[in-house]
Amino acid sequence: MADTTESPSKLIPVWEHKIEAFMQIGIQALRLFFIAIMIVYLFSCLIGLSAKLIELTLQHGTLDFANMKNILTDALFTLIVLAIVRTLFIRNGYLYALTLLEIGFVVIIRKLILLEVDPNETWLLLILGGISALFFGLIIFAHSSKFRSSKVI
Repeated sequence: MADTTESPSKLIPVWEHKIEAFMQIGIQALRLFFIAIMIVYLFSCLIGLSAKLIELTLQHGTLDFANMKNILTDALFTLIVLAIVRTLFIRNGYLYALTLLEIGFVVIIRKLILLEVDPNETWLLLILGGISALFFGLIIFAHSSKFRSSKVI
């Protein structure tokens, strides 16, 4: 008697393939949903930053250091969100790593701006300054090496 049904070992890869394809579609849909949420959040940050800038300028005319510091930290936060949204569209690993370096640099600079100048915080300021200089050097090196490699090819 010939068995007309397929063996279970042949059915398993078919189901695995279908489940894997379904999961890939689900992950892609969640990725696009997350991108949409982040874009809405980015526009919210931009609108809030511009409203704060207009409000403070109308209230004070020329801004003093404290108000400019406040606006600068908000602008750096908006820049961080913008860079994160940008990374969601990058498919190249090199550009992705470079963008993450840039995000790290902006986060450290924002932390340096927010720190109050206190003699007890001297070592922290020195370490954060050194790390930000290292990040900046890595970013410049990565940009220059990319430029050299594209020039050779």
